[in-house]
Amino acid sequence: MSYGKGQSFDTGLLQAIFTATFSNATIVNLFANSSTSVLTTLYVALHSADPSATGSQTSNEVSYTSYARIGIARTTGGWTVGTATVSPAATISFPACTGGTATATYWSVGTASSGAGNLLYAGPLSPSISISNGITPQIVTGSTITES
Repeated sequence: MSYGKGQSFDTGLLQAIFTATFSNATIVNLFANSSTSVLTTLYVALHSADPSATGSQTSNEVSYTSYARIGIARTTGGWTVGTATVSPAATISFPACTGGTATATYWSVGTASSGAGNLLYAGPLSPSISISNGITPQIVTGSTITES
């Protein structure tokens, strides 16, 4: 027997996380009635290896001169949510490398612009990104996170 979330819950969860839209009754009860502020930005990072489900945003995060995470608005302008999937609404361009080298094999979405932060989702990059002086790493709109 297989266990997992129902598809409407998956889609509702992705909408809540990435676009701050609360269309599913269960999601509304979990997120919209919170007494704390709702995050308006999520941060995308690059990793040299799988940051793992138990890791943080800094787990295996790439390091090159001028690297920084990229903030993406939690809106439909920032993310495209489909049936149990989410993709960037536009290409995500990281700062151009001005020194050092790295190979990005994973990307992640988390809650902090720097430091450990909460890792929400991570997935492999295909193809990986070889980063060296003058290279501007990018994650394209076809990069997808699938809720299972």
